[in-house]
Amino acid sequence: MSPIDLLIPAAHAQAAGGAAPNPWLQLIPLILLFVVFWFLLIRPQMKRQKEHKQMVEKLAKGDEVVTSGGVAGRIEEVGESFLTVEIAEGIRVRVQKGAVNTVLPKGTLKSL
Repeated sequence: MSPIDLLIPAAHAQAAGGAAPNPWLQLIPLILLFVVFWFLLIRPQMKRQKEHKQMVEKLAKGDEVVTSGGVAGRIEEVGESFLTVEIAEGIRVRVQKGAVNTVLPKGTLKSL
C-alpha cells in the first residue's frame, strides 16, 4: 500500500463529518462590508451633494464663482436653472447652476 492510499481514506473521513454552519454567520461579512461602504463612500458623498445643493441655492448677483470647466467670473443674472456670468468686461456666458464648483471670496477676480 502506498502513502497516498493511506491519506485518501483519512481525507474522506474528515470531510464527511461535521454539522452545517449557521446561515446567519455567513451573512455577517456581507453586513460588515456594507457598513464599511456606507461610512467610507456613501455617507460622505451624500454630504458633499447636500453642501453643493445649498451652495447653488444661495448664489446671488455679484458672487464670484468658478465653474466646473474652470471659468472664473462674476454672476450678473440669476435665473431658474441658468446663470449669466461675466468672465471679462462685456463678455457674458450662460451656465447651468449645477456647473458652479466654487464661490470665491469677494475681490478674488481683481487679483487674478
